[in-house]
Amino acid sequence: MRRAVFNQKGGVGKSSIACNLAAVSAEQGYRTLLVDLDAQANSTHYLTGRSGNDVPPGIADFFKQTLSSGPAAKKGRVHISETPYDNLHLVTASAELTDLQPKLEAKFKINKLRRLLVELAEDYERIYIDTPPALNFYSVSALIAADRVLIPFDCDSFSRQALYNVIAQVAELRADHNEDLVIEGIVVNQFVSRATLHQQMVDELKGEGLPVLPVYLNSSVKMRESHQASVPLIHLQPAHKLTLQFVDLLTTLERAS
Repeated sequence: MRRAVFNQKGGVGKSSIACNLAAVSAEQGYRTLLVDLDAQANSTHYLTGRSGNDVPPGIADFFKQTLSSGPAAKKGRVHISETPYDNLHLVTASAELTDLQPKLEAKFKINKLRRLLVELAEDYERIYIDTPPALNFYSVSALIAADRVLIPFDCDSFSRQALYNVIAQVAELRADHNEDLVIEGIVVNQFVSRATLHQQMVDELKGEGLPVLPVYLNSSVKMRESHQASVPLIHLQPAHKLTLQFVDLLTTLERAS
């Protein structure tokens, strides 16, 4: 199973959702890989505590290989890093992805990630892909490589318009590049149950027939503490309400699969 987490709007919780679902998946015994495709490398830092020059080679190195030529060129290899957590591995991201993007676009390397992840799926039961907050080479590569996509939604009017755009973009990409891709669901994030507007917006999305998942992720300072510690919630505080919501969310996804 290859699951991308995507929304072209920033700040909706893509990295938090991808990392915490992956961590819960690994804790439940699935051999799990997270692939960080965002040049900001938030998932890389979250799962390892590393940044800058301390980050081991990862997806940027793989894409550089695809640009190399000649009989001695190494093709299709990627460095997979361990994390402090059993069953959870990581393909790191770095700022180098920004400089690589125009070169990859010029050489039409849009299907390379798919081929890599199909091979890695032989070793990993669950693959999560964290995407950048833009419809660019890397996010399109992720959607071509994935068989499912989760769309985070953070209950504001700007996020709502972005949601409609993402749904349209996924439909177009499915028609042109990946007919197996399905929208697995909309993940309501940073939800405040006492806020009438939040509940109203969610009810309206459901009334429109959109695939809103039944587990909502609350807004909580515990998530910021988790980021600060570089420790996913399932390991930082397993019994916290937000942690249990991630567990329930993954259970819902697994039951539907």
